[in-house]
Amino acid sequence: MTETPTHILVADVGGTNSRVAFAIDGIVQNASIKRFKNADYPSLDAVLIEFLRHNSEVDISALCVAVAGMVLPDVTELTNLNWRITKDSLAKSVNVSSVSVINDLQAQGHALSDIPAKNLKSIMRGTTQSTDGAKLVVGIGTGFNAAPVHNSAQSTIVVPSECGHISLPVYSEQDLNMRDHLATGSGFASVEEVLSGRGLEQVYAWHAREDGSRKTSHQIMQDCARGDDKYARMTVKTCVHILGRVCGDLALTHLPYQGIYLVGGVARALTPYLDTFGFNDQFTSKGRMSEFLKAFSVFVVEDDYAALTGCANTVGT
Repeated sequence: MTETPTHILVADVGGTNSRVAFAIDGIVQNASIKRFKNADYPSLDAVLIEFLRHNSEVDISALCVAVAGMVLPDVTELTNLNWRITKDSLAKSVNVSSVSVINDLQAQGHALSDIPAKNLKSIMRGTTQSTDGAKLVVGIGTGFNAAPVHNSAQSTIVVPSECGHISLPVYSEQDLNMRDHLATGSGFASVEEVLSGRGLEQVYAWHAREDGSRKTSHQIMQDCARGDDKYARMTVKTCVHILGRVCGDLALTHLPYQGIYLVGGVARALTPYLDTFGFNDQFTSKGRMSEFLKAFSVFVVEDDYAALTGCANTVGT
């Protein structure tokens, strides 16, 4: 008798979209992946119920969810989405007893070892090529976050973080002006106010403040590619500079000798401009530590579903 494979339900919940799939023996079944627009659903429970409604013949043994927000023991609230997630509610909705909820950057970190080389774009080749030390995964999408990844022969440990909410780095008078503009209302400008989808829109509005022009992040990137909007080019250049500075700071904090991995939709959108607008120069611009920062490699992960693999890898660990 052929044994029925064990299906794990995995979900990656961002601020804008949720991706849901089945995994068997730790491997995501690509044919099962479905993307849902969060605005069309009142809760994650509703998304999962809709996914399973079209896969009613599949028995699942566990659920692992990666969320873009701080994971708490009882209730998880997403940073950029008005959903409240509880393990008890999820367990009832999908009828499983084993439910785990992790941060989305933790899921990305757990996936790094399984990402094929063809899905990694090299941005900066470090002078130190090491199989020891940490990796660092940096997510830029609806929000911003980063997490160090520590591997051992027995396990992978991905340390949770909320570093998107640290202070925006200020290097010049122009930076200070932008920071003060972004802090209007809240009184505080974080890294996420620049390095995120809405960050692109806010930086554009600051650059175009005399004209009063505003555009969506999608429009900004389209206009930057066409080259017919000077504010779009200025916006992308500003975001690339800030990304380089922040990644340099994080490299000094975590010493990721096994590389820095940029993930997320905004990271991929900025990729064609990282070289043009001087990401590497900003990354290494740390005074007497500048030469030291050349040790670290930087990659862009060109796999939109890596977090699902990370979820699958954490089940049973």
